[in-house]
Amino acid sequence: MTTAGTLSQTLANDLGQLIVTGAFAVRAFPTETEICDRYQTSRTVVREAVKMLIAKGLVASRARRGTTVNAEDDWNLLDPDILSWIRTRKFSLDLLIEFTQLRLSVEPMAAALAAREADARRRAGIEQALARMAAAEQGDEDPLTADIAFHVAVLEASGNRFHRHMRDVIEAALRFGAQRPGIEQQADQHLPAHARIADAILARRPADAEAAMRDLLLRILEPLDLTRMQRRRPTA
Repeated sequence: MTTAGTLSQTLANDLGQLIVTGAFAVRAFPTETEICDRYQTSRTVVREAVKMLIAKGLVASRARRGTTVNAEDDWNLLDPDILSWIRTRKFSLDLLIEFTQLRLSVEPMAAALAAREADARRRAGIEQALARMAAAEQGDEDPLTADIAFHVAVLEASGNRFHRHMRDVIEAALRFGAQRPGIEQQADQHLPAHARIADAILARRPADAEAAMRDLLLRILEPLDLTRMQRRRPTA
């Protein structure tokens, strides 16, 4: 049975994705009446959906001004739904750089903590994830899914609850990076680089684990920064 809450969630998902992918960049957000007519739904459903979007920072509702789309700086970019919608956007080098910078601020420390804190179950999870990456190189696993599993396993092994809640961010970053034109596989899916991280964690060498993760991410970030710099350079 479909409930009003389910309808509101479905509507919020549709409108949220339209906002994040830029559908309202050049036209106004529809009025309550327009949404009711377009989706053949009630005002109650629309109002609940708009409340959900307000909670995510996507829109604001003001008397006599109606509902307007907020600037992207006001969005809750760590919201799982927004991260999911961002993955459907057209590829943006600037956004991929921001994602990678965020990863660089989180994952090296997570790797160091994993080397120091991981219990047997979490250590086994890292070994299993690395084995999936090895299988992916042989065509027996999806490379992107295996890569995500490895990085999530490191976050889980860190023992830090905040790191664990970065799972959606890391997955979104990796999936968004996979859209980069002209590459079939992301640079950070190189198996030996991941093996160095895993080896350092399993050998309980925090400094080496942190350095190996930082090196991997810098090797992704530096070419991206160079590409952006070249694009911004004025032509003669």
